[in-house]
Amino acid sequence: MRKDAFAHEADFLSLSIQIFVVLKNTVNEIFTSLEALVSHPKQKIVVVTHENPDGDAIGSAIGLGEVLKNVGHDVKIIVPNDYPAFLQWFSSELEILIYERKKNRCKTILQDAQVLFCLDFNEPKRTARMERAILEFSNQKVLIDHHPYPSDFCNLMISEPGYSSTAELVFDVVSRINLSGYVNHDAAEGLFTGIMTDTGCFSHNISRPNTFQVVAKLMEAGIDSEKIHAAVYHNFSAQRMQLLGHCLAEKMQVFPEYRAAVIWLSQKELQEYKFQPGDTEGFVNYPLSINNIVFSALFIEKKDYVKASFRSKGSFPVNEFSREHFSGGGHRNAAGGETKISLDESVEKFKQLLSDYKHQLLETTI
Repeated sequence: MRKDAFAHEADFLSLSIQIFVVLKNTVNEIFTSLEALVSHPKQKIVVVTHENPDGDAIGSAIGLGEVLKNVGHDVKIIVPNDYPAFLQWFSSELEILIYERKKNRCKTILQDAQVLFCLDFNEPKRTARMERAILEFSNQKVLIDHHPYPSDFCNLMISEPGYSSTAELVFDVVSRINLSGYVNHDAAEGLFTGIMTDTGCFSHNISRPNTFQVVAKLMEAGIDSEKIHAAVYHNFSAQRMQLLGHCLAEKMQVFPEYRAAVIWLSQKELQEYKFQPGDTEGFVNYPLSINNIVFSALFIEKKDYVKASFRSKGSFPVNEFSREHFSGGGHRNAAGGETKISLDESVEKFKQLLSDYKHQLLETTI
């Protein structure tokens, strides 16, 4: 199995953007290989995302899937588990299969596939129950992702942490291999959603003009940005809003001396508010709206572990914090992790760690 990779300056949309991929080949070689791969007619292609798929994962998968379908390929999207209702409105007619519900069918589809695209995750374990199937996939595997420190598990690996989202990167990759003409309305709708959600409605993770230039191109495909925003952010249940109120009123603790805050939720509380996948999406961001708070954490009790989410403003690197203490990682201002200890122990561990980071938090610039 040939491993193609590169670290070089590439020209995307008339901009010079550094692309990181692992090993030795040049920019032109990596994209020549990818262009040749997708140029073979009528291939069976599968697009997969990480567990608990968010807007960037679903949007990127739909965006790339639509482009490949428009080229003439047979495309299926497989996600490890269910995804939120506020991401189930897309115009695209591509089938999105949930692995944990249709495991046998998904395995058959993967066995028959000629190409596997891995989107928005940097290592196979991020797909949870799908990890083994991905590792055992013996045909061509392509990674397109914007998370740092990818493991080397694909034939072609395109990983650039400088991008706002995988969706933005997908658009540039598609453009680089001369397929931008296949970005129709449905593809643009997915890619716009990915960029919008991973940037918090264009409020963070944007370090260069390319993000807005890509959005402008997507708008030209005829998407309705107001409709998309409403579908994602104005589409919640009453129980979800009540759960948010409970979090902010009863389960948020603020530490002004550390410029930090934490929220935690038990399984009992989630059940009380009839929790559905995606209901806690964005909860970790709310404490950052408090004056002078730069670091926020959310701990949610799961069946066999505690899920941790971290957000920050400015220069405080939550990805390093998560990697060091909570077996996680991510981006400088947005990261996740998990623990095998109890919910109370996880929250207490977080509180105890704050004193170790006091100087860094107080010196954080925004």
